[in-house]
Amino acid sequence: MAENNDFGAFLAGVIVGGVMGALTALLMAPQSGEETRTFLREKGIVIKERAAENAEEALKRAEEARKKAEEALAAARKKAEEAAKAAQEQAITLQQRGQEVVDEVTKKVKSVKEEAEAEASAEVEAEA
Repeated sequence: MAENNDFGAFLAGVIVGGVMGALTALLMAPQSGEETRTFLREKGIVIKERAAENAEEALKRAEEARKKAEEALAAARKKAEEAAKAAQEQAITLQQRGQEVVDEVTKKVKSVKEEAEAEASAEVEAEA
């Protein structure tokens, strides 16, 4: 954005400078009206050409900036997709680990329950 402001200020300076130069030449030059008109016409052409060149350069810079922005957006999008994929894979891994832990705890609880039932049944038979 600062480049655009600088360019605008530069372009305004070129135009104002050209006009001031032309006016100064008109007032100070000891030449005929025809010579002055020719001079002004030539200066006007030069100023017009400079403005066209500056505008063309500004368009090129804007196009380059647009391309860089698109590239940065594509790179950011790719990184975001990679991060999302990694997070999804990690979530699946954690879910699998959690299921394994649940299965192990379930087996232990069943084992402890069976042992407790066996002990209780042995005690009941011993008392009987």
